[in-house]
Amino acid sequence: MFNLIEKAVLGMATLRLLSGSIEIFAAILMLKLNDVGKALVVNSSLALVGPIVLILTTTIGLLGLADKISFGKMFWVLLGVGCILYGVRSN
Repeated sequence: MFNLIEKAVLGMATLRLLSGSIEIFAAILMLKLNDVGKALVVNSSLALVGPIVLILTTTIGLLGLADKISFGKMFWVLLGVGCILYGVRSN
């Protein structure tokens, strides 16, 4: 009768909502500071939040699928996330 939300999905969605809220707060803070240098510092801080949220949501999702997905496929997903993080890292 009731559709219960899976814990993994709830955790992933909560992290994404938190991440989006941080992004909106950062944009408001940039407008309030009204200084390019300070806005750049705020924007640079966001560069740290994105990969952390990506890793955490992927980890939660993989843990939620741990009983449904083979180890080999889980390895490929983690390798893909690693490639994404390697590709976007700064020099």
